[in-house]
Amino acid sequence: MTSPSFPMGTVPDDNYEDTMRSPLPSSMLTKSSISLNPAYSPSSSSPLRFWRPAAQRNIKNQWSKIRLTKDDWVSASSKGRSHATNLVNAYLERKYMPDWNLGVLTDMPQIRGEACNKLSYNQELFRKKLVSSYKDMVVAVKDLVKASCSMRCYLKESGSNPIIQFSDHQGNPNDCGDGGGIPVFSCLSITHFEDLACELVEMFRQELSLKRFLVIALQSVNCGEDEGTDDVFSWSNELYHGEFLDLASSGMPIQDSYPIQPQLKGEEPSDPLNKATIKSTNHKTLEVYLTTWLVDLNIEEQRVIEILCIVEEEMKAKLR
Repeated sequence: MTSPSFPMGTVPDDNYEDTMRSPLPSSMLTKSSISLNPAYSPSSSSPLRFWRPAAQRNIKNQWSKIRLTKDDWVSASSKGRSHATNLVNAYLERKYMPDWNLGVLTDMPQIRGEACNKLSYNQELFRKKLVSSYKDMVVAVKDLVKASCSMRCYLKESGSNPIIQFSDHQGNPNDCGDGGGIPVFSCLSITHFEDLACELVEMFRQELSLKRFLVIALQSVNCGEDEGTDDVFSWSNELYHGEFLDLASSGMPIQDSYPIQPQLKGEEPSDPLNKATIKSTNHKTLEVYLTTWLVDLNIEEQRVIEILCIVEEEMKAKLR
């Protein structure tokens, strides 16, 4: 199985989806399935003797970034869910305000109008905060992709310098940056670390697409009941300036200049959002949106924990 060799500091282009290898099935790369391959034993006089410490440092750095970035995602997702809940509450309160019994406040002139204006302001405020949290999630996935594609360690062209040095950039096309497939620590090669990283990144990439679906749906309920469907957000609209470039850098497939439709793990992409359905959103539908956001359908939390444990056990160090 070939593996990607993007240099550190670069970002995959739109063809990332094609070059990114399918992760190994969970049953093929677990704690119990890892064993040392004794066939690889770098010679003490070989540059591989010096490659391994450099590769170990790089692997530790990249997996530490992955761990921290995963936590950034969790934080952004939690904030996004809070903003989405507040947005839905403001929308429903505004929607049902004309039918509420205001008691002694009923005789106060313009009370309902003032309340609706306040709720409308809150809707707009939480709408912006929701997009901000979504943008943070996009950045998190970009960083995950970057770290997962920066695990190789290349021999640095040193000219007349006798000191052996290594780089995160490929200087020699014949240098794969994987040390010839030897274990970096005790059991896992660079390719194995990349497989684990790709599996983890794919979960978050698919969940990001689903989150985008929910953000668009929740943004659209911000429209007034008397407005037409022209003001409803479409899947082909950017939620913020430069979003589609960020999504392409995150490895999300782009088709006809905008991202392909969201999908659940193992399923085909869904159809684009139906504007008529969005305009008729009711309380139960909004509840489903919020619940879907909360549960992270595409992320297998137990598998994420297992992957991080495998890496920590291999490195004999905790990821920080």
